[in-house]
Amino acid sequence: MKQPPILTAEERRLALEKAAASRRSRALVKNQIKQGTISIQEVVELSRQDSAIAKMRVSELLESIPGVGKIRAVALMERLGISQPRRIQGLGMRQLQNLLQEFTASSPIRGRGKLIVLSGPGGVGKSTVASRLREVSDFWVSVSTTTRAPRMNEKEGEDYFFLSENEFDLKIQRDEFLEWANFAGAKYGTPRQGVENALKMGRNVLLEIEVDGAAQVKAHSPEAILVFLQPPSWEHLVSRLEGRGSDSPERRSQRLELAQNEMAAAKNFDLVLINDEVENVVERLVSLATH
Repeated sequence: MKQPPILTAEERRLALEKAAASRRSRALVKNQIKQGTISIQEVVELSRQDSAIAKMRVSELLESIPGVGKIRAVALMERLGISQPRRIQGLGMRQLQNLLQEFTASSPIRGRGKLIVLSGPGGVGKSTVASRLREVSDFWVSVSTTTRAPRMNEKEGEDYFFLSENEFDLKIQRDEFLEWANFAGAKYGTPRQGVENALKMGRNVLLEIEVDGAAQVKAHSPEAILVFLQPPSWEHLVSRLEGRGSDSPERRSQRLELAQNEMAAAKNFDLVLINDEVENVVERLVSLATH
C-alpha cells in the first residue's frame, strides 16, 4: 500500500491552515443562506471560483436553507436524483438545473437595507441591546472575525470566524474588512462581503462594534448611521465596570480610562441614545431602520 507523504512541520501547519480556511468559507456561506443574504444560484456561481465551496456536500447546502432541515433535504435529493454524498462540484447539468429551479421563486423587490452601527463605551450595554434587537426584529447581525482562540461554548460561523494571524493580515491587505482593530492581544474585524450582500437584499444590518471601528465603517460606507449608546450617568458606568469581578484592579483602571476617551467621541456620531431602558433603545433603532 502506498505510504502517505512525509510532511515537514511547516507543511503540516500550512495544510492545517488551508483546511481550517475551507471550513470557515463553508460556514460563512451556510450562515448567509440561513440569514437569507445569498441565493442558491449565487452559491453555485461562487463554487466555480472557490474550491472550498465546490467541495461542500449538497446535503449541507440544502439543510442550511430555512424551512428545509435534514429530513426534507433527504427527500429533495432523492426526488432530484442526487446521491447523499454528492458535492456541488459533482452535480451534473440536469441535476444543477433541477436544483436551481426548485429554489427559484419570485419575490417582492426590496430597496437597499440600512446599515446601523451601534457603539459606545465598554460596559454601557451594547450586547444586551443587540441581543434584544435580534429577538424582536429581522435585523441581520454580522458575525465578526478574530485571531483569538475560540472559547469552549463558541461555534465557528455563529459566534466568530476564527483566523490565524497570517490569514487575518491577508484579509487586511485585500481590504476585506469594513473595520478591524487590535484588542486585548487579538485582532477583530467585520467582514465586508456579508454586510454588503445583506444590504443589497434589502435587509437592515446592525454592527455592534467599538468606537474606533465605527469611524472606519463610516469611511468605507458613508451610508452608515452611527449610533452612540450613552449611560444614564458616568457614575452608572463606573459602577458597572467596577462590578466586573473577573477584572484585576489594573484592568478596571484601564477600562475606566478607555471609557472616558470613548465618551468624548459621542460628538462624532449621527445619533446619541441614552441606555436608560433597553426596550426604549431597541424601539428607537427599529424606528431608525424603518423610516
